[in-house]
Amino acid sequence: MMYTRTVVEDEPHAMLVMKGMEEAWERKDESFFIKVLAEEPSLVLRVHAVCILAEVGGEKSVPALGDVLLHDPDPLVRHEAAFSLGQIGLSEGNRALEEAVLNDRDPIVRHESAAALGSVGSADSEGVLVKAESDADEMVRNSAKASLFNIRFLKQYNAGATARDRAPRP
Repeated sequence: MMYTRTVVEDEPHAMLVMKGMEEAWERKDESFFIKVLAEEPSLVLRVHAVCILAEVGGEKSVPALGDVLLHDPDPLVRHEAAFSLGQIGLSEGNRALEEAVLNDRDPIVRHESAAALGSVGSADSEGVLVKAESDADEMVRNSAKASLFNIRFLKQYNAGATARDRAPRP
């Protein structure tokens, strides 16, 4: 497994970047967070950037979060990207989530991607989740089963096609 070796190496630099993130959040400057994700080695900075990007960019951030989910070297950052896509709740993030469920090397990312698919609630994801029920990791299998149950519930009770269509979210 490839984990980020740099959590916080240069604390003064990290503090400046965090201050920049606060300012970018106030401006709703999505590009600042995308730049942090592309350039900063610090795990702390990249995790913060993912979480804030989802809040700042909302649905506009789905492509960037999908890219992080599929390409960031650290499973904790990829996990946060999957979680954020589930919270945004748009089916536009499903392709990246489905790929991560089936192919990510780290079970925490596969688990969170399966859970996020359940949060989005698109029936289109059922096939991938059925495959994930056979994952080697129990946490992934359980997340897939829980997500399939949620999708069946949503279909049975016509609760809305995606998380964006319903509140509160099951």
